[in-house]
Amino acid sequence: MDFSVKKLASDAGVFFSRAVQFTQENLGQAEKTELDAHFENLLTRADNTKNWTEKILRQTEVLLQPSPSARVEEFLYEKLDRKIPSRVTTAELLGQYMTEAANDFGPSTPYGQTLIKVGETQKHLGTAERDFIHSSSINFLTPLRNFLEGDWKTISKERRILQNRRLDLDACKARLKKAKAAEAKAAALPDFQETRPRNYILSASASAAEHELRVAQTEFDRQAEVTRLLLEGISSTHVNHLRCLHEFAEAQATYFAQSYQYMVDLQKQLGSSRAELFPAPVVGNTDPASPPLSTSPPPATLPVLQVASSNPGEVPLNPVEVPPPVSGTRKARVLYDYEAADSKELSLSADELITVYSLPGLDPDWLIGERGNKKGKVPVTYLELLS
Repeated sequence: MDFSVKKLASDAGVFFSRAVQFTQENLGQAEKTELDAHFENLLTRADNTKNWTEKILRQTEVLLQPSPSARVEEFLYEKLDRKIPSRVTTAELLGQYMTEAANDFGPSTPYGQTLIKVGETQKHLGTAERDFIHSSSINFLTPLRNFLEGDWKTISKERRILQNRRLDLDACKARLKKAKAAEAKAAALPDFQETRPRNYILSASASAAEHELRVAQTEFDRQAEVTRLLLEGISSTHVNHLRCLHEFAEAQATYFAQSYQYMVDLQKQLGSSRAELFPAPVVGNTDPASPPLSTSPPPATLPVLQVASSNPGEVPLNPVEVPPPVSGTRKARVLYDYEAADSKELSLSADELITVYSLPGLDPDWLIGERGNKKGKVPVTYLELLS
């Protein structure tokens, strides 16, 4: 019991000494031991690493899970050391709704068929997103979180210990300075028999202060070295985070590449069904005797190039080799990307403008497109004819 009381009294004395030293330093009434410039740079780099790691971690969590309530729920599951339940992505849920709607409207109807196609694509997108989230959580978020909850806590603990050792060291320096000043003042006075005991006490006090200072300096140097080694380990942390960042970028690139491919496949499916459901308007009329369908003025159409041939019923084998008409060509805007299947076709890029015209005997779903010195057949469903 006596030992506990003494220890408590000793700890209280140390705490009071540190508090006094800290207060006097802030008031400019006490000297403070400064760390070397390299050590200060290590501290600054460690603080910056911690701050930016926290920001990157939080924003990545927002990217992977935009819902705040869902993030709070996942945080609680992690703190309770329980498995996070599987969550359906928004794309998967949309695909499910589209599929159910198609079954309700009729999967054999055009609308139902399209809902099924788009819904399946949404499910694929949701699966790709789920894989991306899972990969990023393991390979990127977990290492960042481990640094903040492991290495950084150790560094912070050792820095607090170093701060206490520095306060003890500066307090010992202040006590030694006072003891030396009192001893020097006493030595300057005349030597009387009555003052010798006091001078002896002052000398002993100065000797004890010197011993305390040596002990405090040793403990401070030892703690400074431990803290320095931990701070220099931040370089290894940067290397580890760099590797994790590469893995995150690769996972994100894979996710976007898969999503793009799914949408390209869907676009091709919708393009073929669109051509069946919404046939393109006739851009040329090879039968002048056909009566108009209505009394309203007919829409502007592309002129048909009359090709001279020895046999009127013969169509050129390669219409692309036929020169374009002198006048009457039309401009068209490309709606979707199109990859040419052979040398007779022209590859297209979305939103570009090309010149188009028709030829006799050419399939009505195709036109001849010309861009610069290149030309070839292009599908009508991929074009928007401009007036």
